[in-house]
Amino acid sequence: MSDQRRARTEESHEDPYQEPDRTAADPDTVWLLRSRGCWAAAAALLEPQAGHSPGAALTRAELLIEQARFTGHGWTAAEGALRLAEAGARTDEERSAAACARGYLAYAATLLGVHDRLDEAQAALGRASALLPPGAAGRPLLDFRRGLVAENLLQDPASARTAYRRAHAGAEQQQDDLLLSDTWRHLASIARQDGNLAGARHGYAESLRLRELTGFAVGLAPALASLADVSPGAEAALLRAQASRLLRAFGGIPVESAEGQSPGRA
Repeated sequence: MSDQRRARTEESHEDPYQEPDRTAADPDTVWLLRSRGCWAAAAALLEPQAGHSPGAALTRAELLIEQARFTGHGWTAAEGALRLAEAGARTDEERSAAACARGYLAYAATLLGVHDRLDEAQAALGRASALLPPGAAGRPLLDFRRGLVAENLLQDPASARTAYRRAHAGAEQQQDDLLLSDTWRHLASIARQDGNLAGARHGYAESLRLRELTGFAVGLAPALASLADVSPGAEAALLRAQASRLLRAFGGIPVESAEGQSPGRA
């Protein structure tokens, strides 16, 4: 597990002289559950901390938002967890991270046709940007999510490409392989729209490689299916068969996405 993923589950301004929090969830366990699509179980581990730790509250909210995004249900639980994270945020960085999560939840609800929350998504991501310094650690994720809104809700691939490239550069600098897998995936999607199949294939292959590297098992099926869409016949058939087996193993998760013909993760 990377240092960055570990840091996301910890309190941002922890006093090293304080008595350690005996209720703290093990970050490796939280990640293992998340990577296998057990978001509710991972969120439950963080619940004892969430009332007093802004970092734990935000991580718990992000887990439940991701669950709603992948499965198409659990919106009420995600909303409740996010409100707790918003209420507990104390610094501009924490408030920005909560606003970024708010924008992502609104984006996901709009994308999957639950509610039209485009205005809320744009306003929340704009608020997150205003609170965050240019070089802050949360900037690459924020740029990525602004790219999602531009690509999939506003149908503005040029703006999306610019946002994804900023996110990609930031993720490389931070060595955030999971975010890099997402930026590669969406840069590949835009390359495909442009007719650049070689670029699309490279991006999808990198996304798959990084999901395998990080052990993000629940995200492998959409990565395989997307790569299949830009691969030659025999290879495409093999990739689709692998994706189908994984999709069955995860009980049909992730759900079909408005982002394309393949099951996808934003």
